[in-house]
Amino acid sequence: MKIVTVIGARPQFVKAALISNELNKRGITEIIIHTGQHYDANMSDVFFNQLNIPKPAYNLGIKANSHGEMTGRMLIEIEKVLQNEVPDLLLVYGDTNSTLAAALAARKLNIKIAHVEAGLRNFDMTIPEDVNRILTDRVSDILFCPTQEAINNLIAEGFEKFPAKLVKTDDLLADMVYYYDEKLDEFSAETSAVAKLFSSTQKPILCTIHRAESTTEIRIVEIIQAINTIAQQYEIIFPIHPRTKNVIEKLQLNLHSNIKLLNPLSYVEMIYALKHCKYVITDSGGLQKEAYLMKKHCLILMNYTPWVELINHNVSVTTQLTTDDILNNFKKMEALTTPFNQSLYGDGNARFQIVDYLQNYFNHA
Repeated sequence: MKIVTVIGARPQFVKAALISNELNKRGITEIIIHTGQHYDANMSDVFFNQLNIPKPAYNLGIKANSHGEMTGRMLIEIEKVLQNEVPDLLLVYGDTNSTLAAALAARKLNIKIAHVEAGLRNFDMTIPEDVNRILTDRVSDILFCPTQEAINNLIAEGFEKFPAKLVKTDDLLADMVYYYDEKLDEFSAETSAVAKLFSSTQKPILCTIHRAESTTEIRIVEIIQAINTIAQQYEIIFPIHPRTKNVIEKLQLNLHSNIKLLNPLSYVEMIYALKHCKYVITDSGGLQKEAYLMKKHCLILMNYTPWVELINHNVSVTTQLTTDDILNNFKKMEALTTPFNQSLYGDGNARFQIVDYLQNYFNHA
């Protein structure tokens, strides 16, 4: 069996890491394509090195300002690679333009497609990620769903009538969080700098902001005003995304002295920060789940989340992106007392479940 894996953004590096290592252990050939959708040495190379992901065989270096241009250019270049490699299966993760472009390229070439993190929905077609998820699911042959809610979404859309396999698995992010949490002591050199920021008696808040919807000039002003107000009470550790940094500098926004700006953190640094923070404030789909897995309440800087179970189980709170709404919902998040005793995302066995299924699928094809 020969698999081509397409990744292009930080969350996908994290998800692909343990799968790639498991494929390698079983002697399954994997060719990795990095589209370059999100590329920064601090946010890309370090993940491949630290997570022990094999270096990509292809780095397409594709960046563009518009979704259409990016997706189109990726489709063209990924098709070329697939024609050259002729894999048995395309493996894609999540909801990025890289994922959709790869799925479309493979479908046109009649290559089997497996989509990890299938079935998630925000039920809002104005959200680019929702469009990517829906279209990728529809053309895929194997749909690995990390929650029962995801399975239910696909059934409601008629997928039981389609020639696609719906497979419930644990969530790969749980694999990663539990795996690296247990190994933090082995990474003491890598985490020493960030550890100094968490040595105060009062645990700080961990904050990240990166989505395009969060960093428009209007919304970033509202968000920063709220964060500055929260910083009057708490120290805030803020690893800053290049997009966010650029817009804050452009608008000359002042940050409260209790807000500590950092360069983007490596994965083990982020796990350390999650373990030692008090709360999380983020617009990251991955980090809101990682916060739950590390037993931290989270204010989600989005008015929706595909991880509805976080809201249904009262461990996180969503918010509109106005200063007043953020502050009001922060208070709601502070008041949460729900214990983290549910296993919403499994026990850390997703990589074994996924690779086992793929092996059996092709053994019986």
